[in-house]
Amino acid sequence: MNVKQSGILIGIAGGTGSGKTKVARRLLEDMGPNQVTIIDQDSYYRDLRPLEFEERAAQNFDHPNAIDTPLLLKHMKALLNGQSIDRPIYNFKDHLRQPETIKVEPHSIYVLEGILILYYPELRALMDIKVFVDTDADIRFIRRLKRDLNSRGRTLESVIHQYQETVRPMHMEFVEPSKRFADIIIPEGGYNHVAVDLLRTKIHSLL
Repeated sequence: MNVKQSGILIGIAGGTGSGKTKVARRLLEDMGPNQVTIIDQDSYYRDLRPLEFEERAAQNFDHPNAIDTPLLLKHMKALLNGQSIDRPIYNFKDHLRQPETIKVEPHSIYVLEGILILYYPELRALMDIKVFVDTDADIRFIRRLKRDLNSRGRTLESVIHQYQETVRPMHMEFVEPSKRFADIIIPEGGYNHVAVDLLRTKIHSLL
């Protein structure tokens, strides 16, 4: 039985730095915030408050167990049933969930984006369209490096170490294989205007 009563859900997955967020923002810009809201998987990292900072920083954030999947699933079901949620806020510099939350009201279209969202069968079952953004590894690494240095307070050494130790191995084990569940594969993310236009057309057909 379909659990959804209102709204449609588009899942956008892909490796770190692939351009998932740009695709999601293109849809938001084109269709407007009254229709579209974006839910970021990264907001649902498990709360690591009991651990010391060094222990938190050493966690594998690219493994499926790093995500508070029960809470994410609960929130997506609530939104698709026309209920509001209090979305968590995650601090990437300190690796902590903030005490504050953000109220998300019901919308017509929900875009859930994150590296692992096609990995979880329960989430896939809720999605009307499943998208995988496919971008070359060197481009993805450069984008991640710039992001982590500029907005997440990381050092060059820490970014490279994390990429080698967890990001790349987890991509190969969990993220890349999830591509087979996608309905649409978009090379180069939001810069692929034809693919984004086709995605938009499909969304309109579902509304």
